[in-house]
Amino acid sequence: MTPVWAQVINLGAAISFIVALKALSSPKTARWGNRIGAIGAAVAVAVVLIVNADTKYLVPILVAIAVGTAVGLVAAQRVKITAMPQMVAIFNGVGGGAAATVAVIEFFTVGATGGLVFLIATVFTVVVGAVSFTGSFVTFLKLQELMTSRPVVLPAGRWVTIAVALAAAVLSVWVVVAPSAPVLIALLVLGLLLGVLFVLPVGGADVPIIISLLNAFTGLAVAASGYVLGNVMLLIAGTLVGAAGTLLTRLMAKAMGRPLTNTLFGAFSAKATQAGTSVDRPVKSAGPEDIAAMLGFAQKVIIVPGYGLAVAQAQQTLREVVDMLTARGIEVDYAIHPVAGRMPGHMNVLLAEADVPYDQLKEMDEVNPEFSSADVALVVGANDVVNPSARTDKTSPIYGMPILDADAAQQVIFMKRSMRPGFAGVENELLFDPKTTLLFGDAKESLTKVAAALKNH
Repeated sequence: MTPVWAQVINLGAAISFIVALKALSSPKTARWGNRIGAIGAAVAVAVVLIVNADTKYLVPILVAIAVGTAVGLVAAQRVKITAMPQMVAIFNGVGGGAAATVAVIEFFTVGATGGLVFLIATVFTVVVGAVSFTGSFVTFLKLQELMTSRPVVLPAGRWVTIAVALAAAVLSVWVVVAPSAPVLIALLVLGLLLGVLFVLPVGGADVPIIISLLNAFTGLAVAASGYVLGNVMLLIAGTLVGAAGTLLTRLMAKAMGRPLTNTLFGAFSAKATQAGTSVDRPVKSAGPEDIAAMLGFAQKVIIVPGYGLAVAQAQQTLREVVDMLTARGIEVDYAIHPVAGRMPGHMNVLLAEADVPYDQLKEMDEVNPEFSSADVALVVGANDVVNPSARTDKTSPIYGMPILDADAAQQVIFMKRSMRPGFAGVENELLFDPKTTLLFGDAKESLTKVAAALKNH
């Protein structure tokens, strides 16, 4: 029986999780919300150790906590913002794997004596946790470009995936009806395989949606493991993560303009396509002085930040350019696409590092009607989120995705390293629009030259 004082503290920790989630919904409050959630989690772990830990296992538990804390601190301090989605994917996968491992160990300890609900929760945790584990690692490989970011469709891949899923369902029923350790291990293996098959067909542009979905899976697995262990805090925390991940997945799928089923299974029915080539297609380019002149004579500028801005760590330099423009009375806003970069909020976090005023950040629905009245749309490192082929090319992997209407501006300045396609692997038709001017090079170097030219303009 959990002491009353521990129940009260756990209630406080549960409330801190809810408050943290609410605070994380806004860049203004995200920092302290993250701290509140971390404190709540630390308190919940401490309560479990004080109330339940066997002194025989206390030392290895504390060592494991110390190692995990050290890894987390080093990773959080050293990770570049461009690699943040990969870190989220890998940490999420570890969470799912941990939940599945705990469920297997608990099954070996309790077995059939746990009762029907215990067995159902165990099976659910093992399957969902295993899918989240391997699926998250495949998303990591795609984001890190250690494998192709394009959909990978195996021969008869649809039928293989269906067969594995059906086999997992059969073994799940088997474990519940006639508990067997070897069958549970076989189920774990099938879950790990299903996670790989689940993510391989997903294309690069849709990987952020899958990260969010797998995050929801991990939350549900953790919640189920909370029931398996009789730990209310795990149940609450997992349910919150599962619910938040599910809502975010739906919002992202809507932002991509396609149903979730299309994201997961569209590659099985899609025809093979190749990215276009820019050979013999002329583009208009200019130097920093010309770009500075275009910006300096504008009355309204809308900036579209993207992954290239994050790679170059050019947010501070961009802020300096914007300050110069606003000092001249030029109206400047930032257009934020829901999936700009590699995950939701990527650009918000990046620009927050440069102390960009929040009222200058405008979401897609709010800013799209304003492009037609803008003299210049300045695209810095973005690609797929401004690609007009998303509206017109039914063979494009991003067809149907709502985009930022940068092509509606009077002039478009496109800062880009090269003519390489974006993460979705398709050529951007905006590059060849007659009103588009390209400035090739690293975003930070280009913006530094533009800033210098503006000072002399």
